Amino acid sequence: MLHSMTSEPEQQIGVGSPDAFQRLWTPHRMAYIQGENKPTGPDAGEGCPFCSIPLKSDEDGLVIARGESVYAVLNLYPYNGGHLLVVPFRHVADYTELDDAETAELALFTKQAMTALRTASGAHGFNIGMNQGTVAGAGIAAHLHQHVVPRWGGDANFMPVIARTRVLPQLLADTRVMLADAWPKGDA
Repeated sequence: MLHSMTSEPEQQIGVGSPDAFQRLWTPHRMAYIQGENKPTGPDAGEGCPFCSIPLKSDEDGLVIARGESVYAVLNLYPYNGGHLLVVPFRHVADYTELDDAETAELALFTKQAMTALRTASGAHGFNIGMNQGTVAGAGIAAHLHQHVVPRWGGDANFMPVIARTRVLPQLLADTRVMLADAWPKGDA
């Protein structure tokens, strides 16, 4: 049940002492926490979401743009609104496995992602990077992907710092349309 900010917190019997905190429930995060849609193995045919996304429509796969060697897709579990990934079509785990054309297009798509995010949402800055290997924090280590996370002054408020909760102002499908429309046409 949703309450306005001025209403009294709902009291539940047997849940401890009332603390007057409002609760922001994020049950969709359980899929991520429980490892739903994680590959069952390192090979392309073992449930890799980055191999199956390009087989879907742009809308269903949340694909923003497609190139010859890579594509841009929204992160299902974003750090910030507009958090996207640049992913090679080819199933490779390590950056050194990319050929020259894949490396060049990954760099071009990263530039285009920055341009689209600035155009669509006025991003002030970016965190850009890849986690290579499970020990380095890669959620899906078997398929290379580069994160492009837009940042704004003051975007790290108390919610992620204290409540370990991210508040995203827009549905992913709406974000996909906004960024696809802002994606640069031609070379960046």
